Amino acid sequence: MTPAGSDDLTQVLFARDEVAPDEAPPAAPARRSLVSRRPLGDTVFRTTAFAAGGITVAIMLAVGFFLTLRGGDALSVAGPSFLTTQEWSPETRTFGIAAILAGTVTIALVAMTFSVPLAMGTALLISEVVPPRVRTLLVSLVDLMAAVPSVVYGLWGLFFLQQNVIPVAQWISHYFGWIPVLAVTDSDGTPLTDASQFTSSAFIAGMVVALMVAPTQTSVMREAFSQAPVGEREGALALGSTRWGMIRTVVLPFGRGGIIGGTMLGLGRALGETIAVYLIISPIFTINTEVLKTGSNSVSALIALRYGEASEFGLSALMAAGLALFLITLVINFTASSIVARSRSGAQSEG
Repeated sequence: MTPAGSDDLTQVLFARDEVAPDEAPPAAPARRSLVSRRPLGDTVFRTTAFAAGGITVAIMLAVGFFLTLRGGDALSVAGPSFLTTQEWSPETRTFGIAAILAGTVTIALVAMTFSVPLAMGTALLISEVVPPRVRTLLVSLVDLMAAVPSVVYGLWGLFFLQQNVIPVAQWISHYFGWIPVLAVTDSDGTPLTDASQFTSSAFIAGMVVALMVAPTQTSVMREAFSQAPVGEREGALALGSTRWGMIRTVVLPFGRGGIIGGTMLGLGRALGETIAVYLIISPIFTINTEVLKTGSNSVSALIALRYGEASEFGLSALMAAGLALFLITLVINFTASSIVARSRSGAQSEG
């Protein structure tokens, strides 16, 4: 038997659960997108950066295509001997860049021998030693040196540096002539001491090119050194390290990427330097392994020397030489990029 009032309670419960026919169930909340819209400024910057990068790559590919197209005739005639022949006579179909490439590399290596220590020392002086007021002045002077035209360096090297370097070259040859690359000899191996045998050499040209590329290398290295963490600097000094000890254990490891990048950037410019080398060297078309002796050559100087008088086929041969220099520069730049990527500044420092 059902207790009294249970029917009323059941009706109330059912009435509470029922929904009025004119009331719709509440709508589910809309999902919010987790993808944020880029601001207009970021979009413009991103598009501009991609466009600039694409244009740069396109120009580089266009230069390579142009050199390949114009130098194709000469390369088809010379074949593999183009890289081994030590003569330049396109009119007789006998030409090659063996001696020219050797001279180009020699001048660049001499330039790096002088410029890298000079640039590194100057960068450390500016970033670690001098007070801020002097630092600003030195930075401005280095930047101004990088803006000096190459023809000015070439004329300075031709009329001033050469006559002052010849005695130094003679002294080096006299005391270090037992090293093959520092000897100055004739075809029979007899040492030469006359001053005329030391003019217009790869040694002098390399010194001039070194002064040209050192400001650029200094700027890159200085920027890397200045980014070394202040905490690690102060920590090294607080532990009793000397200033040189702090530089050796903190600044130099942190700036390794800048050192490599600056060196490779200077090397690329040294390989392609034209006017200064053209004004100084005495062009020859044989491989000269004695850097102090008169006579050298480079690809860029060859193009500047022979371009005005070249025939159609001779111009094709010059374009082929330019293509070889273009490819060498690309290889050096890509190698430098991979090295810098593996030794990024600040990636590690000695404790």
